[in-house]
Amino acid sequence: MSHRNARLTVHGRRLLVERVHSGRPIAHVAAEMGISRPTAHKWLRRWRTQGEAGLHDRPSRPHTTPHRTPPAVEDQVCRLRQDRKLGPARIAPILGLPASTVHRVLARHGLNRLAFLDRPTGQVIRRYERS
Repeated sequence: MSHRNARLTVHGRRLLVERVHSGRPIAHVAAEMGISRPTAHKWLRRWRTQGEAGLHDRPSRPHTTPHRTPPAVEDQVCRLRQDRKLGPARIAPILGLPASTVHRVLARHGLNRLAFLDRPTGQVIRRYERS
């Protein structure tokens, strides 16, 4: 599925490839379809290298996040929160992280509010769930 502002859908891209493949000039086909020549060349290049799959949109999400907090550090943050019930401002100097990073990690794991933890055990309270 193409994004909302895309000039061509997958079907339109197929038409573009078919028209150019039948011998028509790329510039004419691009003008008919309301796209620029570089865009037409991009779709043709993708079709030549990847085939039919190249006519689909690629995901915009990055493959990796190189600066993400390592899982071992996230585990330490969660353990300190559950065992000692410390907040981000108190956990941050212990682990040498910014308080904002600690808060983000706690929020990601559902531990950002002490009210969400059971006082005696330090475990996350799950309310209104069927067993």
